[in-house]
Amino acid sequence: MLGEMVAALPNLKDALVLGLVRGGVPVAFEVARACGLPLDILVVRKLGVPGQEELAMGAIASGGGVVLNEQIVRLHHVSAKKLEHVIARETHEMQRREMLYREGRPAVEVAGRAVILVDDGLATGASMRAAVRAVGGRARQVIVAVPVGARSTCEELAQEVGQVVCALTPEPLDAVSMFYREFAATGDDEVIALMQPVSEIGGSERSEVRKRPETES
Repeated sequence: MLGEMVAALPNLKDALVLGLVRGGVPVAFEVARACGLPLDILVVRKLGVPGQEELAMGAIASGGGVVLNEQIVRLHHVSAKKLEHVIARETHEMQRREMLYREGRPAVEVAGRAVILVDDGLATGASMRAAVRAVGGRARQVIVAVPVGARSTCEELAQEVGQVVCALTPEPLDAVSMFYREFAATGDDEVIALMQPVSEIGGSERSEVRKRPETES
């Protein structure tokens, strides 16, 4: 369903689909295939609070996008030195993954193009905001596309990008995984397989995509 919704948008002739690594890549693959558009990746890393790494205080994306939740940073007394350390560590991991997934191939140029940013869902939206900031200064237009997202987050993001396409907008959104028939963790091998090669993939066949939203028929 999401691919069909995106394909119905106007002025997508020169558009590029970017899947947020890792969970967004299988969804982005289906969107790119439905639209007959090229697929590439955007590596995004959560910035976890030291000692409580599952609690996000922000996110970074390849290309320079950085988003911080200043309230969480202050609440958990994260010093500037600790924050710098977390950003440096996640930047290193982001670069490692970029090299792993691309296998020497350069990133597809986004300058002057419509860019469709795809993830498997939107909860707080920190990762997507970092992605938006990473490409927003170069892309002609930024479109966010997800199968499911919190209504409030989608409405907030709509103020920052050209358009938000979201198949389901429950409020509250307790967990993105609840809206998938299958929500297997996306592994490195799957990302690499879906990226072989980065090219025009409309109508092509790849390895089976395991992440299946409930919105798919």
